[in-house]
Amino acid sequence: MEQPELFSLTNVTVRRRHSTVLNEVSLRITAGRCTALLGPSGSGKTTLLRLLTRLEEPDRGHITVDGTRLDDLDVLALRRRIQFIAQQPTLLTDTVLDELRVATPRISESSAAEVLEKAALPPETFLHRSTTGLSGGEAQRLCLARGLTLHPDALLLDEPTSALDDTSADAIAATVRRFTATGGSVVLVSHDNRIVDRLADEVFILDNGHVAGPSRTTEIEFPRSES
Repeated sequence: MEQPELFSLTNVTVRRRHSTVLNEVSLRITAGRCTALLGPSGSGKTTLLRLLTRLEEPDRGHITVDGTRLDDLDVLALRRRIQFIAQQPTLLTDTVLDELRVATPRISESSAAEVLEKAALPPETFLHRSTTGLSGGEAQRLCLARGLTLHPDALLLDEPTSALDDTSADAIAATVRRFTATGGSVVLVSHDNRIVDRLADEVFILDNGHVAGPSRTTEIEFPRSES
């Protein structure tokens, strides 16, 4: 049976000064799967993720989620439902538990421990730890755990394994697999072809403002940097 559509982009264009980041991009992202976005630096991958939660707005074209235009939805409700986990993490509190309670104020310590486990942060070490001194990878995983407390429909992950060792990267991959296995949707930006090959059901290639795909071909190498 054909999977339902989650996001639809129609003729989406994003310009910055004298350059065009996305040029008349049209694509469909399927619900309940992991969709990967690949491409060289500056190809618009992160911009596309930001568009899906209205952190940026297109200059032309429109985007829908479940058939409803994003600009017809309450933006805060949209961002609770569609969690964007940025490559550069932003932490707002002094302790790990308080950080989870930014998203879900009434979360219990036992539930907090469970979500930390999902994000490869052992709760016996991290639950009451100060956020000061967390490594970049730990802070990124804490942002993922914070998003998971909201039980979102979709995760938008920007280079989720870029600062992780193999063990932690494997734990994040397992989290993504569990999330999609229970009906969640993931849109993944990554230069780690090993992770993409393991997780992605569909792959889109962005380059020079245009998009190709979907495909299952990930044997393509791009310079490793932010987009």
